[in-house]
Amino acid sequence: MLENALTRLDGALAQLEAAARRRVDAERGRANLETELALMQDDRARLAAELDGATARLGDVETAAADVDQRLERAMNVIGAVIARAQADAEPQDAAGMGPGELEPAYPEPAEAGPGQREH
Repeated sequence: MLENALTRLDGALAQLEAAARRRVDAERGRANLETELALMQDDRARLAAELDGATARLGDVETAAADVDQRLERAMNVIGAVIARAQADAEPQDAAGMGPGELEPAYPEPAEAGPGQREH
């Protein structure tokens, strides 16, 4: 009977040790999960800050692009006006017998030698 009681006591102690081990393992797992959760929250906060920065930079780039677009538009208008003025100034020359796009010669061509004149 004493031996039977000791056997039962050993079995109960083994079960208690196994339960204690499971409890310790569960606590470790819970601590690991809490650590992982804290790391994920830190990552989320860091990514949110990076996203805010990227969004702000995108706004700056869009503003700069709009400014460049306005400047290009003004430059194209000025260039168009200069070209139109140059074409308008060239029209009187066209009326004088010059074709469009032709320039007056820098040196006039010599007249052909007539009868009694010698060529140089």
